[in-house]
Amino acid sequence: MTDADLLEKKLAFIETCVRELRELARPERIGDDVRETRFVEHTLQLAIQSALDAASHVVSMRRLGEPETNRALFESLRRAGLVEPPLAESLYAMAGFRNILVHGYQEVDVAVVRDIVDNHLDDLLAFARSIRAAT
Repeated sequence: MTDADLLEKKLAFIETCVRELRELARPERIGDDVRETRFVEHTLQLAIQSALDAASHVVSMRRLGEPETNRALFESLRRAGLVEPPLAESLYAMAGFRNILVHGYQEVDVAVVRDIVDNHLDDLLAFARSIRAAT
């Protein structure tokens, strides 16, 4: 698999996760239904992780430095002009949210999960479009 193929696979997976969240998720049940909560949280985690993987790949391909944090990956893309500042801000927050999901730093706030599903799935799609346009 070439680098371009791997990157495209990551971007396509983000789009698949967003589609599944839009088609299958029932945000009003998050917090009340353990299966719904876990489906949404896990699918968001996978989508955000794919965005981080894609960002890491582009940062490496373009030799944009060696970011030490997930947030710094998206910051490198912003500084290089590959993602717009408002999108970068949303991606920073998603990287932090992913850390909460993965590492259990704190209890997951149901309102944050609903907000991402209701208002920020398009940001993941915008990220995929931005990366495709840049590569």
